[in-house]
Amino acid sequence: MTRTLDEWLSYQERVNVRSIELGLDRVRAVWERMAAPAPARRVITVGGTNGKGSTVAMLEAMLSAAGQRVGCYTSPHLLRYNERIRIDGHDADDDALVASFERIEAARGEIPLTYFEFGTLAALDLFARAGLDIAVLEVGLGGRLDAVNIIDADIAVITTIDLDHMDWLGPDRDTIGVEKAGIARAGRLAVVGEREPPSGLLLALERIGAVIERAGADFSVARESSGWQWRHRDGTVLTLPDPALTAPVQYANAAASIAALHGLQRVDAVLATKDLAAAAATGVRTARVAARLQVLGGDPSLVVDVGHNPQAARALAEWLDARPEVRVHAVYGALSDKDVAGVIQALGTRIAHWHLAGLERDTPRGLSAAALAEQLTSVLPGAVCDAHPDVGSALKAARSSARPGECVLAFGSFFVAAAVLAESAGADSA
Repeated sequence: MTRTLDEWLSYQERVNVRSIELGLDRVRAVWERMAAPAPARRVITVGGTNGKGSTVAMLEAMLSAAGQRVGCYTSPHLLRYNERIRIDGHDADDDALVASFERIEAARGEIPLTYFEFGTLAALDLFARAGLDIAVLEVGLGGRLDAVNIIDADIAVITTIDLDHMDWLGPDRDTIGVEKAGIARAGRLAVVGEREPPSGLLLALERIGAVIERAGADFSVARESSGWQWRHRDGTVLTLPDPALTAPVQYANAAASIAALHGLQRVDAVLATKDLAAAAATGVRTARVAARLQVLGGDPSLVVDVGHNPQAARALAEWLDARPEVRVHAVYGALSDKDVAGVIQALGTRIAHWHLAGLERDTPRGLSAAALAEQLTSVLPGAVCDAHPDVGSALKAARSSARPGECVLAFGSFFVAAAVLAESAGADSA
């Protein structure tokens, strides 16, 4: 009997006792049994700690504006699993995913695969069958041993390096940078989107033999009163509109995306004929991605963001500092492997009232509101906070305590963002 998509996903969660199992041998072996077709004419792989989803969205918009057929693979999803695989701007439908999972299951035999590895192979399979020009693949965890790294990317983009997933990737930025560098290939472009990357990343890229282009050295951003310029050391200058994605950090993500597109033009005869300036401008102006400082409206306003580590929290703080000062009520939930203290410290007194949401009902890794409160009061002894059993009750309380003109900021985990977006969608349809 054919399984439904939900049944397949439930099966994938059970079939391997490990939810994370880094390594390429198993997933590569299954892909080779599936004949290992090229997923597209060209491949861009995007890794890094933060900014991956926004960078993928910008690349997708730019390449589509250049007339390319684009497939994007991202994770995790927010509301529907189908969001992880997009072809020509459309999420994969249930039937296509089910058919791909059936092909993967037939090919894998005795080889165990994780939930993420099933999804990665499904993306590659569906992309190969779609006859794409470009595939943009987001790394799930790390880089060197992540399942997407079975594909040799024409261009690697590494957005930022910060302390996250340290149990898997290492204790410091240098070590983590080495893992992230693993998506690069000898003789091929590696775009480094961070102005001050760790030396471990750069040394690893040099050892690989990648052609490195760095933000601030090989390409740069010049902000203007209206819009901005992207400048490359080869003399290319593009005058661009402000990004639709509003956080200040999005200029860096846009710059890295354009550097990748610029590099792709140098090696791809089809893209070499396209108007880079027009494609970049359209992409920057139109690219959007859910739960990246997404304003859901209302008064008090509701903003949702997936920021879940100190670097992301610093970007949130920068965004708040650039806005007119208003009282901010936070809805915050986190997982047990995250640096909660670092997140709280980054935001500090910008948050007037913390509504802490327990996530232990959502995932075994979820922290309780009591555990969050303990860390909050340790970092910010005078913080005003209330503990709630779940995101829904925390959001309701935050909206009740916020006055017109103030802001409710929901962040800290994809589970928080998903719950808020689902609640907002339900309210809109009611």
